[in-house]
Amino acid sequence: MKKVKILLSAFVVIAALQSCKEKSDLEEVVATPEPQKEQAAPLGNPDDVKAEGGPFQVAKLGYKYDALAPNIDAKTMEIHYSKHYKKYTDELNKAVKGTPLESKTIEDILKTLDPENKAVRNNGGGYYNHTFFWEIMGPNAGGAPKGAIAEAINKDFGSYEAFKTQFAEAATKQFGSGWAWLVVDPSGKLVIGSTPNQDNPLMPNTGVAGKPVLALDVWEHAYYLNYQNKRPDYITAFFNVINWDAVAKKYDAALVK
Repeated sequence: MKKVKILLSAFVVIAALQSCKEKSDLEEVVATPEPQKEQAAPLGNPDDVKAEGGPFQVAKLGYKYDALAPNIDAKTMEIHYSKHYKKYTDELNKAVKGTPLESKTIEDILKTLDPENKAVRNNGGGYYNHTFFWEIMGPNAGGAPKGAIAEAINKDFGSYEAFKTQFAEAATKQFGSGWAWLVVDPSGKLVIGSTPNQDNPLMPNTGVAGKPVLALDVWEHAYYLNYQNKRPDYITAFFNVINWDAVAKKYDAALVK
């Protein structure tokens, strides 16, 4: 009987030790901290972006920074709009301050531009081009155009697909920084062209003349965070965010003499 008691006591001690070990092991596992995921910086509000002062103001974006994702990512839109675009606006205001240009519209400034006035050429072009760019994009957009602009595209390029091919080619082959454009030329025909840097078709002697109805920014700051060196992928994605209603209004206005 005494031996049985001793054996039972031994089992109790062993069980207690095992329980403590398991508890200790459990506590060690629980105490191990989980790796923390890096939190993305919160996006700003485009409505908060303001020019520092002057006749030219930052145009309202009209949609949130993430509204064009995944075609154009939110961080790129935020940097593009709140940094690059604002900088062009502020520098344009500085360039025209105290000159006759201060009271003119941006369109009139560009049409009568002195190409040697680099400050106005670069920043005035940057301001106009980007203001235009924001307007012809939008969420829940893309697809094929309709109405008069669609008829004109079919007439002047053969088909919408042929237009896409030619426009993408102009954007792809623009060496370095610049823009691809669809414009109504002086004869009323739609033509495609490209310009370097911040030049545009309103300026004299840029190689493509007319009233713009569509534009694509192919500066690296417009796409590099998401697409890196794959500019053609960015160009393909752009067709998914074209606001053809806005383009159609610009086309109608361009036909007015």
